Amino acid sequence: MMMTIGCFHAHYSNIALIEEALALYEVELVHYVDPGLDRLKHDADFTEAVTHEKVSQTLQWIAHCHADAILVTCALFAAVLEQEAQHVPVPVVGIDDPLLQEMQRVPGRYILAFTNPATIEGTMARVTQALQQDDEDEQQNEIEAVETESVLIPGTFELIMRGDKEGYLAAVTAGLQQISEQSPGSTVVAAQLSMAPAAARVTADTGKSIYSPLASLAAYLEENLNLAQR
Repeated sequence: MMMTIGCFHAHYSNIALIEEALALYEVELVHYVDPGLDRLKHDADFTEAVTHEKVSQTLQWIAHCHADAILVTCALFAAVLEQEAQHVPVPVVGIDDPLLQEMQRVPGRYILAFTNPATIEGTMARVTQALQQDDEDEQQNEIEAVETESVLIPGTFELIMRGDKEGYLAAVTAGLQQISEQSPGSTVVAAQLSMAPAAARVTADTGKSIYSPLASLAAYLEENLNLAQR
């Protein structure tokens, strides 16, 4: 029986990325796009409570619309999943869940690059929480060997939000390449899904691997949701 995954996006450009990543699987993808929180985040009265309320409402709505599971592709939304997903009657996967699993398994220094400044604090908090949880699971020696740092590629996120995909791709590619060159020995991570094509371009052009949210998403969903290949 084909699984239905409801995909919760902040921008329509993420739809094609997820469709391509899961093209080999027996899955129906139903997309829900809401750019509202990104548009409100700079308002004087905007608080994290607004994000929690909106994400909670949308997750419940997607689950109600006959989804077997939910994939949240926006890092801003994913940042509050720890609190909100437990109230949803179907499995909820954040776009950074595969990264968190990778960091738990493989020690080292990780530099997480962002284009959207509003996602940094929440994502890094999720990283810290995941590593602390793993520490509680008696893997202390490994967790102590994980170092993390966040870096913003400035002046880029507004490009994708106004639909300049080529300008965004070029700017993020240049930014990721610069970070990679300045950080030998570190794993550079494109922390947002929209950055995945730029990560792939840098890897292809330079041979320097940039980890992106798409790097292990399909394998992660296959393992955790029992997705079947076509």
